[in-house]
Amino acid sequence: MEPRLDYGKTLPEGVRAINALDRYATTSGLEAPLRELIRLRASQINGCAYCVDMHTKDARTGGESEQRLYSLSVWRETPYYTDRERAALALTEAVTLISTERVSDAVYAEATRHFTDEELVKLLINISIINVWNRFAITFRDEPGSYEPEHFATKRQIIGA
Repeated sequence: MEPRLDYGKTLPEGVRAINALDRYATTSGLEAPLRELIRLRASQINGCAYCVDMHTKDARTGGESEQRLYSLSVWRETPYYTDRERAALALTEAVTLISTERVSDAVYAEATRHFTDEELVKLLINISIINVWNRFAITFRDEPGSYEPEHFATKRQIIGA
């Protein structure tokens, strides 16, 4: 598939605003491995190939295990995730699929057991921003496979590759 539009060039001030929220989400204090699981799981649900590629690479760069990455779509059936991660993943799924069923009291109550009020807001910001990016990447057909984590891009620049 061919990309449809370079939205960053078309409306840079709009994309800067989205990037600002993304930077806040990234630096809000939620642990990085949890953020990547949230972003990857929402991207799987939404069918965003670009974001699945990106967040799998970012999670690996951050030290995430292959086993947990491969099992993310079936997280309920595996013992690889903490109770806190499970609560976040359940909330991620509920918010991402909000048009088919509202966030249940049970899902919300479980999230409140593992996250403070402030963390819940940060969690929802993280869930929301990946859903925004998924919609951009899917609509404008961002090309999967083209993303490289900064760590590796910086390393290439240093060695001149």
